Amino acid sequence: MDHVDHVLIVDDDREIRELVSGYLQKNGLRTSVAADGRQMRSFLDANAVDLIVLDVMMPGDDGLVLCRELRSGRHKAIPILMLTARTDEMDRILGLEMGADDYLAKPFAARELLARIKAVLRRTRMLPPNLQISEAGQLLTFGDWRLDTVARHLLDKEGTAIALSGAEYRLLRVFIDHPQRVLNRDQLLSLTQGRDAELFDRSIDLLVSRLRQRLGDDAREPIYIKTVRSEGYVFSVPVEISEPRQ
Repeated sequence: MDHVDHVLIVDDDREIRELVSGYLQKNGLRTSVAADGRQMRSFLDANAVDLIVLDVMMPGDDGLVLCRELRSGRHKAIPILMLTARTDEMDRILGLEMGADDYLAKPFAARELLARIKAVLRRTRMLPPNLQISEAGQLLTFGDWRLDTVARHLLDKEGTAIALSGAEYRLLRVFIDHPQRVLNRDQLLSLTQGRDAELFDRSIDLLVSRLRQRLGDDAREPIYIKTVRSEGYVFSVPVEISEPRQ
């Protein structure tokens, strides 16, 4: 039997929950709903989902708090699409920094929400399966560095932790998941930021520069992230998966 993608809709507005759920079901998706963070946690404890549609403006723990919680816990691999009534660009940036895969402002067309859900699921499944499976307790090793996929920070050869922002971590993961393969800006934007990538169009170059600084990479003669003229960037060292030291 073919897999039917299961979407959890978390929104305190009952009308939106019902409208979105009904539309997605009519278009071949399985849906469940939760009115707040408590219901979301309870549902996830007992059920598997493929994607979470998460409203930002909710009483109690808002969507940004819940997004950060999801990204730091055992549900970290579930894609998140955030909804908000806010149109402020900084709110969208904050949501993406906290680990959301895409962001859609209210009011929105149900057809656009469906298209974005499908795009997020498609991007998520683009990652190589050997690096996408259970990340709990894994370290990704490359050169003199290790990436802790639980704490989401870098470890140098002495074991010192180097903190990464959400955007830096996602970009580094894209490079690590596609080692020794040239990726152009459009691919990097799509894999790291989703449909709101136009907000960050030139910031891929800035993020690459910041990552090089984190890795101690000389921009003129980089070891890890090399520029391929007129094409993009390539992560030029091999990557290995290892278990953390006990």
